[in-house]
Amino acid sequence: MLDSLLYKSFSKEEAIRLNPLQLALVGDAVYEAFIRNYILSTNTQLSAHKVHLKAISFVKAHAQSEIIKVLEEQLTEQEFSIYKRGRNAKSSTVPKNADVREYRAATGFEALIGYLFLINEKERLREILLKCININD
Repeated sequence: MLDSLLYKSFSKEEAIRLNPLQLALVGDAVYEAFIRNYILSTNTQLSAHKVHLKAISFVKAHAQSEIIKVLEEQLTEQEFSIYKRGRNAKSSTVPKNADVREYRAATGFEALIGYLFLINEKERLREILLKCININD
């Protein structure tokens, strides 16, 4: 019972029916947790504050929009469709430190990460996340 409360895997059809901003919300959390884990595992001497500051360079909209530019041509048709839905979703806010184009591309990137996480595509998610490290590091 507890496992099903902690994590529900969605079918592809269920995940596709979710609002792209819902996918992006999940993707944002998954990506941030992955990046913080990566930074901490490679720099255990860093304080929590310094891990946070280093993580910002990976998770800010500009960095995510640069990452998706590189990854775009490597996406499957379905993944690209999810990315585009996230990119084109109408959000009511834009952060102060990002322009609209970067923010939308970052939202599409996060939607893709959320989609892969929710449908439990662990290997593909891992592959993309590791590419993010190589692109941004």
